[in-house]
Parts: sequence; structure tokens; C-alpha cells
Amino acid sequence: MPGPDPDNRHPLKGESHTVFLKTVITKPTIVVGDYTYYHDPDHAADFENRNVLYHFDFVGDRLVIGRFCALATGCRFIMNGANHVTSGFSTYPFNIFSEDWAEGFDPATYADGYRGDTHVGNDVWIGRDATILPGVSIGDGAIVGACSVVAGDVPAYAVVAGNPARVVRFRYPPEITEKLVEIAWWNWPAERITKHLDAIRGADLDRLKHAAHE
Repeated sequence: MPGPDPDNRHPLKGESHTVFLKTVITKPTIVVGDYTYYHDPDHAADFENRNVLYHFDFVGDRLVIGRFCALATGCRFIMNGANHVTSGFSTYPFNIFSEDWAEGFDPATYADGYRGDTHVGNDVWIGRDATILPGVSIGDGAIVGACSVVAGDVPAYAVVAGNPARVVRFRYPPEITEKLVEIAWWNWPAERITKHLDAIRGADLDRLKHAAHE
């Protein structure tokens, strides 16, 4: 098969600092597409423990990351298990520290603040030390700036930055963005991607459309 093997844990000449992420994921509630990689000089292979936080099985929320995404060192996904109950005067989790304090507590009140699954599209670049909050959806082709805190959904091919992250600009006009999402080159077979890398890396939409219909 042309191109790199998506099942190769260390695709950069065996160097441990970069992993094809799906090869190190063990939890069924984390789903990662082919060729998405994470870079970390020290802990790349421990992504699901160090970078996906408060991800408890009893909550059941999922982190879904598409294909061909680039995740920089220290990016973090905060999951719904981080939620504290806010319907009363105190947000302190008394119930987890003592059976006496758990008496009368309704665990269902936690769920009132859950925001659902977290989704990252395809060909997304997430910068160093960015934080993605629960329930966020990041569209295809988006870029998340370093150290950003993403609290809301990110449109396809948007560039966001800041805390909270805001749209700085869109990479392309709406009509081009719409066509790129429709073409979805990231779903092509590896052979076609290899053959048409120049079109994918370039900025000639007609050329990419021609490749899509070849």
C-alpha cells in the first residue's frame, strides 16, 4: 500500500516522540481515524491517560477524532467527568469523600451539566497546549491556536485562538469550504491520496475536484 502504514505506532523512523494515535488507544470510548498523529517529546504513547482528562467509564461520553489530524504537544481534552453540580449553593463534591456526605445526594444531578460527546473532524490542526472542553465539535480543516481554550463549536476551516477561543479568520470563502467538505479527500483510498498529493497540498480547487472524480 502506498504511503505510510496507518498501523505503525512510530511512523517517523521509529522515533518515540510521534505516534499514529489510534495505535496507542485502548479505550472504546476514544475513536481515532487513520494517520492522525500526536507529538510529544516525552509521553506520546500515553495520550489517553495524560491528555484525555476526567474521562470516566460511568459517564460514557466519547472522544471522536477524524483522520489526518495533527495534535501538538500538551493539547488536552477535558471530558464530562470534570463536571461539578452547580444547581445548589456549593459546587464542592462532598459525596465522593464520605458515605455520610453522600447520603441524600442524587448522582443524576451530575448529568444535568453533561454536554455530550466531543468531536474533532478531519485534517484538523490543534496547537500546543490547547484545551478542548466537553461536548465541543471542531469542523473539518480547522486550526486551533496554541494555548487556546475551546469552549464552543468551531466551524469547518476556521482558525480559532484565545481564551475563550474565537474565530480569527476563515481559511477560505464559504463556497470553497463547502466544496472541500464535500470532496472530503481524507476519505479517499490511500492510493488516490498518494497519486494526488500535489492537489491536496496545493490551492487549486479545480485540480482537486478533478482528482475527486478520477
